[in-house]
Amino acid sequence: MDRDSEAAYASYVEQAWGSLVRAAVFLGALPHEAEDIAQTTLVRCYTGWDKVSSADNRDAYVYRMLLNCLRDTRRTRWWKDRAATGTLEDGGARTAVSDGADAFALADAVHRALSCLTKPNRDVVVLRYFVQLTERQTADVLGVPTGTVKSRLSRSLAQLAANDHILDLSGGASR
Repeated sequence: MDRDSEAAYASYVEQAWGSLVRAAVFLGALPHEAEDIAQTTLVRCYTGWDKVSSADNRDAYVYRMLLNCLRDTRRTRWWKDRAATGTLEDGGARTAVSDGADAFALADAVHRALSCLTKPNRDVVVLRYFVQLTERQTADVLGVPTGTVKSRLSRSLAQLAANDHILDLSGGASR
């Protein structure tokens, strides 16, 4: 890789790291697993930087790579053994956020509410609202039509609006 490409890649990594880790967490990975998945994604970006940097929609391309890395991780025997022992349940170790219990409670409630969605619907919500991709970019990442993204978002948001974890945060006023 030449010096200019190396600098462009380093700049991209610095800009994208936090977003990739957050997306992996909201897609169901634990924080330390999310960092591994983001790192693996960025290594794959490095090895194919020419394709990544010349992609029509670089963010969509990279988030597709992130989803593939997450799926690859979940296919391994280690993941299957770990899931079978129940260590992925919500009772697992959590890292408290530095800005207090309220922020932790909010993040935990959102994580629990998202876990109630189906995988395709959770992917759409995370990519659209947490990663802040457009509907078109989200459709490109997932390889589905834009209309499918819209319908999944509509169903997901209705389901999240009625979710007990979210209602508990608002005091159940919507009940």
